[in-house]
Amino acid sequence: MNRTDRLYALVEDLRAIAPKCRSARDLAKRFEVSARTIERDIAALQESGVPIYAEPGRKGGYAIDKKMSLPPLNFTPAEAVAIAVALSRSGDQPFGRQARSALRKVVAAMPGPEGELARELARRVQLVEPAPGDEVALPLGGEGISRAIEDALLRRRVLTLDYVDRKGILTSRDVEPGVFLGGRGGFWYLVAWCRLRDDVRVFRLDRIAAAAVTNERSPERPLEGYVSDVPEMIVRGTIID
Repeated sequence: MNRTDRLYALVEDLRAIAPKCRSARDLAKRFEVSARTIERDIAALQESGVPIYAEPGRKGGYAIDKKMSLPPLNFTPAEAVAIAVALSRSGDQPFGRQARSALRKVVAAMPGPEGELARELARRVQLVEPAPGDEVALPLGGEGISRAIEDALLRRRVLTLDYVDRKGILTSRDVEPGVFLGGRGGFWYLVAWCRLRDDVRVFRLDRIAAAAVTNERSPERPLEGYVSDVPEMIVRGTIID
């Protein structure tokens, strides 16, 4: 966890237990840093106006004025990644930097396991740099197709697809989802390990006739292998930190 995330997470941790306090030693253990680092972080937050105060005594520590903090943020990992995708091209637009900062705050305020799940899901949702004249709209296939892919990526499950190739031939196949890819030409693609072909294949979403999530967990495969051979695509990851 970088310092920016840790500062926001410190605030959320103290807010969650307010008006109780937590010692520097306990905070250091939770965030896997030294007590001195926590003290410096708290001082920086206080200087920026965050209402954190020290409770003296053997059972004392740091506390935050709960009335001055935000209520809990209940974003799911999928919602956090959806925000990241929506902001993916905001870097050169007005307020792009502030948009990225807002997303970091959302992720930092999520409970630890949820934040890690959001980061892992974000690694599996990638975009392709658009070429001049590309369509802005991104067709997502039939109803429920993208939702099934999102669910399979999030839960790491095998998908059963009915797929129509460029020749119009329909096949049914089990695949291990790897990357959700926004591509040139205005289309989204699923890059997955196809058990029918025993190799990585790229499936255009508007050609997927049906998709169902199975109960079988996908085997672990190196993420890099899913996009290294995709032709004529400049891939960049969905950034969530």
